Order: sequence, then structure tokens, then C-alpha cells
Amino acid sequence: MSEAPHQSPIDRLLAIMARLRDPHDGCDWDLAQTFATIAPYTIEEAYEVADAIARRDMDDLRDELGDLLLQVVFHARMAQEAGLFGFADVAQAISDKMEARHPHIFGGESGSMDETRWEDIKQSERTAKGVSSALDGVALALPALMRAQKLQKRAARTGFDWPDPAGPEAKVSEEIEELKAASDDQERFEEAGDLLFAVVNLVRAYGISAEDALRAANAKFERRFQAMERLARDDFAKLPLAAQEELWQKVKKAE
Repeated sequence: MSEAPHQSPIDRLLAIMARLRDPHDGCDWDLAQTFATIAPYTIEEAYEVADAIARRDMDDLRDELGDLLLQVVFHARMAQEAGLFGFADVAQAISDKMEARHPHIFGGESGSMDETRWEDIKQSERTAKGVSSALDGVALALPALMRAQKLQKRAARTGFDWPDPAGPEAKVSEEIEELKAASDDQERFEEAGDLLFAVVNLVRAYGISAEDALRAANAKFERRFQAMERLARDDFAKLPLAAQEELWQKVKKAE
């Protein structure tokens, strides 16, 4: 499809998606998709955006942002076909929301934006929608660590929180003992979840994002493990544990 004269890039993208979803001569794969089948791709593309940022690859970031934008266009097109809303409605809704959430910029109010004010505004939005629980609206599809921290932060806003790290630290120790004492697989499964939830609460007490901290730890482990493999010259798996640990300490010291 060639770009029409004076057609903006976003209009071109919308036209491409409309063509792909044309019921008579569109793409079979695109026509077969639904909100549910596209949702995993949407999540995947968001992570690929984050990955490009973490790698500081701006060329890749441009491309990944395009892939993510395509997901928005795809969902909006399917909604338009169902008579629900279109891309313009999506853009209008987020514009209205951003103006409402920045009254000190667009509403003539004074002051500045901080986390407390932001959360107060969002809570007002939830209340206007008839939400009753402080925990309503925390997306189920979030990564488990991130969702745990959001649930805890919501609960903390009602006063349900430890006053300092000593409380969650004791809770972590308690959950470790309960996991050790579990009598069957189901009980161990439940206690493992309680332990992870308690650990999130502990790191939150120190002002740390559990998701970011674990992501950094994953990257550190990957970097160190691959360094050990290089030192072992492809024989790492054949080494006894003591020798592997020696390599681990060598890599740590080198960092």
C-alpha cells in the first residue's frame, strides 16, 4: 500500500490495519484474531520496549514502540468493527485523562505533582466509577511481584501497613519457618506464595521496587553465570559443585 498524498503516518497505519482486517480480501491471520488472542502479543511488545530501554538501544526502541503502537491500533480496529469505539476515541480518552490528572498544568490549580497527589486523583477516578475496595483495579495480568507490591501499596494507603521494616522482616522469618514445616505439596505451594509476598513487603518497606530489584538480580546472575561458563571453557557442567563455587567467587571478585 502506497502512502496517500498528505496522509499522516498514523492515518497510514490505521489504513493498513483496516486493509488487513478487510473481511473480503484482508489477511487471513489478522482476520482470525480477537482481543484475547492479541492480548499476549500486546504484553510481549511492552516488555520488548522495556528491554530496548534497558539496553539503551534507541534504534530498537523506535522499532519496538512502533510494534506496541500497532497493538493499540489492532485492538482499536477490532473494537470499531464491533461498534464499540475507535482509535480516535482511545486518543480522546487518554487526552481527557491526562488533563484531568494534571490539574496544576491544565486545570488552573497550583502546586506540583507527587506520588500522593497522583494516587489521590486516581482514587477519585475509581470512586467515580463506583469502585468500593481499595484493591479494585489492580490488573490481574501484571507480573506477580509487581502486582503484590501494588496491592500492598493500596492497602498501606488505608493504614494497613507496618510502621517500619522490623515488622515485615519478622514476617519473612515466620514464613520461612512455615514453609519448612509444611506437610505436603499443596501446603508448601501456599507457604511459598506467602513467603514471596512477605519478601515483597520487606523490600517495599525500604522503598525498593521488587520487580526492578529482581530484574537486576536476574541480569547479575546471568552475567556471572555466563562468565563462569567462559572461564570453564565449555566444561562447566562437568565440574564438581566445589569447583563451580570457586569460579563463582572468582567472577564476583572480578566485578
